[in-house]
Amino acid sequence: MKTYRFNFFIILFLLGLIENLSTASRINSRKSCNFPAVYNFGDSNSDTGAISAAIGEVPPPNGVAFFGRSAGRHSDGRLIIDFITENLTLPYLTPYLDSVGANYRHGANFATGGSCIRPTIACFSQFHLGTQVSQFIHFKTRTLSLYNQTNGKTPFCKGVLARPKDFSKALYTFDIGQNDLAIGFQNMTEEQLKATIPAIIESFTTAIKLMYKEGARFFSIHNTGPTGCLPYLLKSFPATPRDQYGCLKPLNNVAIEFNKQLKQKISELNKELPSSLLTYVDVYSAKNHLIIKAKNLGFVDPFDYCCVGAVGRGMGCGKTIFPNGTELYSSSCQNPKTFISWDGIHYSETANMLVANRILDGSISNTPLPTQKACKLTNNLDMN
Repeated sequence: MKTYRFNFFIILFLLGLIENLSTASRINSRKSCNFPAVYNFGDSNSDTGAISAAIGEVPPPNGVAFFGRSAGRHSDGRLIIDFITENLTLPYLTPYLDSVGANYRHGANFATGGSCIRPTIACFSQFHLGTQVSQFIHFKTRTLSLYNQTNGKTPFCKGVLARPKDFSKALYTFDIGQNDLAIGFQNMTEEQLKATIPAIIESFTTAIKLMYKEGARFFSIHNTGPTGCLPYLLKSFPATPRDQYGCLKPLNNVAIEFNKQLKQKISELNKELPSSLLTYVDVYSAKNHLIIKAKNLGFVDPFDYCCVGAVGRGMGCGKTIFPNGTELYSSSCQNPKTFISWDGIHYSETANMLVANRILDGSISNTPLPTQKACKLTNNLDMN
């Protein structure tokens, strides 16, 4: 009887192994995904040049480590959205607001630095999520109009403009909410800030439903990271209680509650919006892992940052100020790869890459599907 049971379990194990290998084979059967385009919405964590085009250049050393120039990104190199488009074998996204050299064949980026979900005066940018969605609607309307006028036969339509048929097949990514919480924390208690979360989620829901009405069907929605671990906030609130890892406990409590309500709302929307797939991505856990395992991952102090003096001197990375006639300039450290934080607010390219890897392999997604496999589910959706 013991021998029979042992052989039975061996058979089950082998069958499970074969199934896993078969699944892996199916996932890797094609190098590229069938997403023809990516449309991104968010704040400076995924802004690839909008704030540079709208207000003024994001100066070097931002972007220099990878691009050799600032490239409009608040990091030493690539952002999470850059790694996502790379994985999908698509070009880096052109900011919607950047008109020079723009190419929207494979998507566009509506994310703008300093943006919030809700339109508030206190927010760093007036390009809140509702505005970004309005920009997308205008973008889509103009695209369809130009195609109709020319039957899509001009060189501009063939090589630069988005293809109308791709709007329903594209990936729509959202990474926004950090500023809503960070700004609110400056003048609210933990409980007061938690009380604003339902209204923030409602604004987000409105945006998703508008995008769905415009034909969007595949959504990848990132929750907010451990905002209480950002070095600039740690410096700004030295007396606020810390958690066991050294982060601002009240603010991270708010972020966790925000993510809880966001996850619940996404679950409801998946049932409410037919023929769509909304994936909840737990970016919080991925970023938090970097912080609590910083030393094991080869990073220095997780609360230090690479662009020297950026926060302490009260200026953005790369900017020069002249207090009392003395020139002060923020510059990059010698080895950005050893830092989680680039400038006290944004993550380094290395940190972005590690988080992106977790997103792309599906390990922090609900449902846990790699992007390269999940996107193929769009073939089974009714795109009408």
